[in-house]
Amino acid sequence: MPSILVTGANGQVGKELQGLASLFSQYDFVFADLPDFDITDTEAIRSLYDKHKFAYCINCAAYTAVDKAESDAELAYKVNVFGVENLATIGLDYNTQLIQLSTDYVYHNHQNTPFKEGDPTNPQGVYASTKLQGDEIAAKIDSKSTIIRTSWVYSAFGHNFVKTMLRLGQERDSLGVIFDQIGTPTYAYDLAKAILTIIQKVDKNEIEASKLSGVYHYSNEGVTSWYDFAKAIFRIENIQCKVNAIETKDYPTPAKRPHFSLLNKQKIKSTFDIEIPHWEESLDQCIQQLKKILS
Repeated sequence: MPSILVTGANGQVGKELQGLASLFSQYDFVFADLPDFDITDTEAIRSLYDKHKFAYCINCAAYTAVDKAESDAELAYKVNVFGVENLATIGLDYNTQLIQLSTDYVYHNHQNTPFKEGDPTNPQGVYASTKLQGDEIAAKIDSKSTIIRTSWVYSAFGHNFVKTMLRLGQERDSLGVIFDQIGTPTYAYDLAKAILTIIQKVDKNEIEASKLSGVYHYSNEGVTSWYDFAKAIFRIENIQCKVNAIETKDYPTPAKRPHFSLLNKQKIKSTFDIEIPHWEESLDQCIQQLKKILS
């Protein structure tokens, strides 16, 4: 039975992968995260690989505190670059397919058409820069590495925009939400399912394993702003909080956010023959899932 290592297993995508494991029972999953497992601990990784001989490693572990990274650059680099270097180097020794999760933040260019995988990168800030360095080092060490760049991730788990809006919408009469940052939300469940579906297709020889190599984009279909995203959340839950549209300059943060980070997903859809749900459909599903968890 092929083994799959999921690092950062207690994060949003990691939690969704845990929930999906029973539907992909042909695999032996190992879910690892802090404090028991650290991707910056070279010996710990090698010891785990010795034991399990992983066929795949889905690396969900990352330093994702975008603003905090500006004052914590050393740790962000350690996790997002050195940690990925560890997984790629050791994985190469064991012929493990690395699937590295990355971010739309690496682009940050002035364009108004959805980013394709070959578009120039221009990371702004520590988080974006370290994530890009992680992508590059994975590809340099092991050219078979899969890099999946995603955006605006949310789920029923952890801290994210959807859960924050649901809480604030109940606490306040009005909120200011940024309208001049454009992109697409990604439901972590959809991303996790897509990754496992791709692995399954490769193992069934429906897709050539060589197709895994390279950069791919994944987010839900459609386009929105944070303002419209918040409005949709309140509409689904019939929350009466008024949403006021504000500009990015009205909500300064230590790290710059891209004004436009819409991702073109045609490559991943056509290569692996997968369908991607629209963001509004997935948002509704996530909120219903959240209700089940809280009930």
